[in-house]
Amino acid sequence: MLLEICANSYQSAMNAQEAEAHRIELCTELSLGGLTPSYGLLNQVMNELTIPVFVLIRPRSGNFVYSDGEFEIMKQDIRLCKDLGCEGIVSGVLYEDNTIDYLRTQSLVELSKPLEFTFHRAFDCIENPIEALEQLIDLGVHRILTSGLESSAERGLDLLKQLKEQAKDKITILPGSGISAINVTLFKEAGFSEIHTSASKVIWKETKKTMFDAIKKESDITTIKAILNSMKDEA
Repeated sequence: MLLEICANSYQSAMNAQEAEAHRIELCTELSLGGLTPSYGLLNQVMNELTIPVFVLIRPRSGNFVYSDGEFEIMKQDIRLCKDLGCEGIVSGVLYEDNTIDYLRTQSLVELSKPLEFTFHRAFDCIENPIEALEQLIDLGVHRILTSGLESSAERGLDLLKQLKEQAKDKITILPGSGISAINVTLFKEAGFSEIHTSASKVIWKETKKTMFDAIKKESDITTIKAILNSMKDEA
């Protein structure tokens, strides 16, 4: 089983590598569901990491319906990721009714080649995941990051299993959200080949009253190692 760490900063990325995670998804602002990292962060991570780096392409928080201008920004960011040597893109586009925007997602998949393409947790907004899965297979998407349309992957495990059975070897189902050393065996026993988690902890919190939420989280080396150890124990 492969462990992908959702790294929200340079330090989180370095911690993931030190803990011997297999891959990272690089982003910022996890409290908003994740946003595209800056050029500076991308460049520094690519210069210093040796494990594969996938990059989240999401230009803003909120829904997954984008204006023409926002869509152009996404395409520019994908080109940048390719130039910097990233190994994968994590993105996706929906219509207002939360169905897959087939043409725009197709455009992103084609632009990303030869990089691998993961359709992100916009999938968890979709009302008909069975139909959406077939669309993403048709588009040539490599994997779907999903919690099974629930608040955590453990709660969505039944649907995740159903999706994995439907996907067979055509696309990888990547469970994510709330996976830990305690429950990772559920996913290994169910036959999933990859899992996704931030494995983060709060390392600083502002106790004084400010006009901003002041909490800093990082992926934690000890937590990542515990997850990897649990995966090995069940091998």
